[in-house]
Amino acid sequence: MSREIIIADTRSNLDLESKFQILKTFELQNRHDQTIIIETSEFSAVCPGTGLPDVAKLVIEYVPDRLCVELKALKYYLFSFRDDAIFQEPVTDVIFDQLMRLLKPKRLKLTMRYNTRGGFDVTTVAESPVVTRSAESEKK
Repeated sequence: MSREIIIADTRSNLDLESKFQILKTFELQNRHDQTIIIETSEFSAVCPGTGLPDVAKLVIEYVPDRLCVELKALKYYLFSFRDDAIFQEPVTDVIFDQLMRLLKPKRLKLTMRYNTRGGFDVTTVAESPVVTRSAESEKK
């Protein structure tokens, strides 16, 4: 007897391309690497199991290569998940993948600390390996 619960992929219900189009960037103007840390406690989506809101503190830490995320667009992008029924782990993957696609950073870490629900504290973390790019490799 299997103890595994089979649940449909909650990402399949989302229009991911429309969400991605909300995001905007601007060109990095620094000469030195900087870690940019963006935090908000206003992220929410809907738990597909209960229909209740999943509220999280979201922390994005990244070292840009050439591009930075524009904050107003990021706010609207994150708000776009508010009515979406998606589990905590897949939404972390979606946001992480879309930020990697958009920014192509040297490093990215996304942490989502969800409010306590049912007596459980859940934190999901997606992190990229450090990428070093030389000027020569960018020209190719």
